[in-house]
Amino acid sequence: MPSRSTHGHSIALEARHAARFRARVALTWLILLGALGMGLSRLGLQFSLVESKLPFLLGLHLSPDGFLAGAPLTLLITLVSIAGSTAIALLVAWGRLSSNPFAFGLATFYGSCLRGTPLMLQVLVIYLALPQVGVVMGPITSGVLALSLNYGAYLAETIRSGVLSVPHGQVEAAFAFGMSRRQITWRIVAPQALRIIVPPAGSQFISMLKDSSLVSLMGVWELNFLAQSYGRSTYHYMEMLLAAAAIYWVMSVVCELLQARLEQRYGRGFAPRPST
Repeated sequence: MPSRSTHGHSIALEARHAARFRARVALTWLILLGALGMGLSRLGLQFSLVESKLPFLLGLHLSPDGFLAGAPLTLLITLVSIAGSTAIALLVAWGRLSSNPFAFGLATFYGSCLRGTPLMLQVLVIYLALPQVGVVMGPITSGVLALSLNYGAYLAETIRSGVLSVPHGQVEAAFAFGMSRRQITWRIVAPQALRIIVPPAGSQFISMLKDSSLVSLMGVWELNFLAQSYGRSTYHYMEMLLAAAAIYWVMSVVCELLQARLEQRYGRGFAPRPST
């Protein structure tokens, strides 16, 4: 049986290996960012033009109607859509796992329809076609609804796969111990299912952050709309679009870091250690 000192030495060695791994990753990122910066500097772009428009892209100024604009509006649309798609996905996943033929049929029909048609088409149908039958919604509401419905269909499959990954024997054992169905869901199924759900769900939410730019088709003053507008007015599309891309990238990196923390939390005891 290993001694306590041997165990402590092993933990310290693993910590040093992890620290060296992170340092090498950071160095790789710095080299790649430096190479990217050098490449862009040789294109002769006038990034001084971005300085005057950057406060608007970052949402430090409101839109003409006094509402959020730029990156904050993009984040708002994304967060509301995440909440809506999660609620929809839970219902659809329940239907996919149900033994009720009506619930199963409804869930599979919904998933097939929403995943089988383009998101842009769904945005246009909700915003442009529904008014023809008397259903009129604003551009932000239309965009949020389209994102929620579309991503809810994909997220439902992710949730379903996570739930199915939990061995059924654990559920039966919990019932044998007298646990209620609610206790089993929250204490047995959810913690283990989240280990499978978080990585793909996080990727879907990051994709949603970028797909929120589709609301620019409806004249919403979000990040992509402003970048195109300033590029058109200054005849410097490259600078403005690169600035918007950088802001999208930073927001995505923040989401990736949050996803990594959640993966670490729910994957304790399962996550492989990085090789050195």
